[in-house]
Amino acid sequence: MSLNLSENSRKVLEKRYLKKDQNGKVVETAEEMFSRVAKAIASADKKYQYTPKQISKTEEEFYQIMTELEFMPNSPTLMNAGRDLGQLSACFVLPIGDSMESIFETLKATALIHKSGGGTGFSFSRLRPKNSVVRSTGGVASGPVSFMKVFDSATQAVKQGGTRRGANMGILRVDHPDILEFITCKENDKEINNFNISVAVTDEFMKKLESGEDYDLLDPHTNEAVNHLNAKMVFDLIIKMAHKNGEPGIIFIDRMNEFNPTPKQGKYESTNPCGEQVLLPYESCNLGSINLLKMLVKDNDSYSIDWEKLRTTVHKAVHFLDNVIDVNRFPLPEIEKQTKLNRKIGLGVMGWGSALLRMGIPYDSEEAVSLADKIMGFVTREARQMSHQLAQEKSAFPAFSQSKFAKNSKYEVRNATVTTIAPTGTISLIAGPCSSGIEPIFAISYYRAHCLDNEKMVETDPVFLEVAKERGFYSEELMKKIAEKGSVKDFKEIPEDIRRVFVCSHDIAPEWHIKMQAAFQRHTDNAVSKTVNFPNSATEEDVRSVYLSAFKLGCKGVTIYRDGSREEQVLNIARQETKPKPVKIGPRPRPEVVVGTTTKVSTGCGNLYVTINSDEHNKPFEVFTQMGKAGGCAASQLEAVGRLLSLAFRSGIDIKSIIDQLHGIRCPSPSWEKGVRIFSCADAIARVIERRLIDAVSSPEEADEKIEVTEEIKVVVGDAVAETEADPLAGSGKRTSANIVGVCPDCGGALRHEEGCFKCHSCGFSKC
Repeated sequence: MSLNLSENSRKVLEKRYLKKDQNGKVVETAEEMFSRVAKAIASADKKYQYTPKQISKTEEEFYQIMTELEFMPNSPTLMNAGRDLGQLSACFVLPIGDSMESIFETLKATALIHKSGGGTGFSFSRLRPKNSVVRSTGGVASGPVSFMKVFDSATQAVKQGGTRRGANMGILRVDHPDILEFITCKENDKEINNFNISVAVTDEFMKKLESGEDYDLLDPHTNEAVNHLNAKMVFDLIIKMAHKNGEPGIIFIDRMNEFNPTPKQGKYESTNPCGEQVLLPYESCNLGSINLLKMLVKDNDSYSIDWEKLRTTVHKAVHFLDNVIDVNRFPLPEIEKQTKLNRKIGLGVMGWGSALLRMGIPYDSEEAVSLADKIMGFVTREARQMSHQLAQEKSAFPAFSQSKFAKNSKYEVRNATVTTIAPTGTISLIAGPCSSGIEPIFAISYYRAHCLDNEKMVETDPVFLEVAKERGFYSEELMKKIAEKGSVKDFKEIPEDIRRVFVCSHDIAPEWHIKMQAAFQRHTDNAVSKTVNFPNSATEEDVRSVYLSAFKLGCKGVTIYRDGSREEQVLNIARQETKPKPVKIGPRPRPEVVVGTTTKVSTGCGNLYVTINSDEHNKPFEVFTQMGKAGGCAASQLEAVGRLLSLAFRSGIDIKSIIDQLHGIRCPSPSWEKGVRIFSCADAIARVIERRLIDAVSSPEEADEKIEVTEEIKVVVGDAVAETEADPLAGSGKRTSANIVGVCPDCGGALRHEEGCFKCHSCGFSKC
């Protein structure tokens, strides 16, 4: 059987999922992978007296829903089922007690989980505040944030399953005495980069916020008030930091515990790294998602939900996820015990944005929100029905009698929870092309790097492509123009009804993102992973409005991202490799003093500063470039470009020839600068050289209109540089594709910020 997988899907599978030999050569096909997984997961039924014929039928069903791209389990299950490692869960929550023994036992467990491919969540709320006395030693405590940094460093050193870095969620209660330090701990993006952070907001805090009162900070040991803060001041700080770089998010911890099915076992304290799976300490949960794009049926010229197909797919998926618990090899005995006690599973959906496009329903409409409510209600009801059936065949989860379900003992269920909406970043690529989770599509048309010849190929959403051809407005030239913007909202040549339906992430007002999240949350046992996207121009008041709406509409948490709010990212600048011709021209010696200008340009990868210095004869002599912090691929390659340009200047190479070589080089994250298209960092450097050294000679005023600059005199003596004070000003540098924050370090594709993580839709790279 040959699977109908996209080229992109096969590349992702080959890079991250398929078996490899000791030399790194792929020794498994996609078909063999799905067969391996289906066989391993179906084998769980052997211990429950199912017949070989029944198990064979189940294996065929599991293989079918995966190969038809109707359902995908979380990544560890695809990677590890039927293999020696055998760790199949994606998310874990570990406790951190207020002792060195507890902290470092948890650190060890974290390393084992990350090594096996899982992500971890922690609450640091039990730790005593900074500078409090440690009675056993007479010293003072360093506080929760200091230990977060320890966990962050350990995560950096451990690579998950050989495929991706570990991801963490760090949570602190809003009433912890160190809450202000926690809220600002990621302000500069230079520390704790392997954590997403969220504040656990209480109902009491929200009441005080509404009334403008102070609230108590509580000692983690005695639960007695030790100080107080103004609720509005703290909330303002949360908003300010989230507006600045997307963190912290907030979780409504009391609301999460309101829906805790086993409160006698303890309270919820934390979630997994993306915030959608709330768990008790030492619990794990295995996730999977149904592809809603595959749940449609065509009637004449329109599409609608195939409810019967959705029902049967939900039942098969619940059976699959429950079986995962029995064949899973857990990293710790405590995790195995707690997980099997409650048997939580998290079935969700993906492809929602794509399905809406296919049905002709705008994402930002009441019709879409109403349908979301209906679909998720249906999924959860059918998932519980199947869980009830499995309980009759295999028994209820062991803690059933101590759960909230016990009052209706006639309706036993196999699983304490059945539904979760996960981000599905990589598995939606495998099942694709389809949108991730319940997010809208990020762009209609965009550029993707071609791995073989470094050309930038235009990729267009398949549903839009189909409609464009059916309606007769398709052209390659139009697709290229759309790729420059990502959105179709301003293209008058496209029919208005099409522009209304095909909205992208940044076309959608934030309130619609929250309405959609709330609709899915109403029928989801656990929580919903969803990013509320803001344009770069959004204000702190816009963020405040969304956070308050999330609470009022019943969400369990909220994460926002303002486009372009993070300058320092994991970047790898696209480049053209050319074979240099040998030259015998020697570079001019460096004079004692050089004078020059610095130009700031907003690129799709962040603010780029280009310094051009001239010698005593006013001839260009050297180029320095800087973007973000030192180190990393972006900085090193920009330094290399600067050195080569300096060598070219000092060797007398024609300036126009230099510009021709750099001008027009494209990367996947272009930007606009005062009406000028900046295709890449190399293109930006070329434009600066052109304006400063060619255009400025004849018309300085015109040059400054094209690229707004900051000029500052640099006096260079030896290797020392002295700068006069200046106030850099530049244009907004709007991004043209939603959430693009840089370039993927693996494949050169566009790196996007979604659900608190950096993701590449081209190869599946992710970093949270």
